[in-house]
Amino acid sequence: MINKSLTANIKLLLWLVILSLMLSGCSSLTSSAKGKKGPGSLSEADLTAQHEGRFAEGSIPLAEGEGVFRDIHFAFNSSEISGEAMQNIEYNAQILKEHPNLKVQLEGHCDERGTAEYNLALGADRARSVYDVLISLGIPAQRLETISYGEEVPLDPGKNEAAWAKNRRVHFSAYRPSGNS
Repeated sequence: MINKSLTANIKLLLWLVILSLMLSGCSSLTSSAKGKKGPGSLSEADLTAQHEGRFAEGSIPLAEGEGVFRDIHFAFNSSEISGEAMQNIEYNAQILKEHPNLKVQLEGHCDERGTAEYNLALGADRARSVYDVLISLGIPAQRLETISYGEEVPLDPGKNEAAWAKNRRVHFSAYRPSGNS
C-alpha cells in the first residue's frame, strides 16, 4: 500500500514538473490549463492550445496524416532505431534541411504497458535517440527539443498489439519560432 501511494506521488510530481516546463515554454497553454482533468492527464484542449501557441497559420500542418513528417516507430521496450525508422528519420531530416526556419519538438511516446515512470523515461530515450540521429545528419541542436509523454497521449487507445505498435513512436511537431516566416 505504501509503495502504491509513493508511486502515485512520484507520478504526480513528474507531471507537475512536465506541466511547469510546458507552461514556461508555451504561454498560450496557461489559459487552457485551468480546464485540466487532473494530475498526469493532458486533455485534447491542452494539446490543441499547445499546438496553437506554436503553429502560425500557413505553417506546417499539425495532425498526423496531414503533416509532412513521418512518425518514428519502435519495438516493444526499445529505443533502438530500426532500418525503417532510420529511413523515416532521414526523410524528416531532409524536410528540415529544406525548411531551415523550422524547429521541431520530438515527442516520445510509449504504449500503456509498464509503469508511468518507466514509460516517461523510455519516451525520453526514444526522443533522444531520434535527436542524436538528426544531429549526426547535420540538423543543428538549436532547432530540436525533446519531450516525453510516456503512455499519456496514445495515438490509438486500443488494447492490442496493433494499437500498442502505433503508440510506440516519436512524433515530430514542427513550428516556426516567432519572427520567422
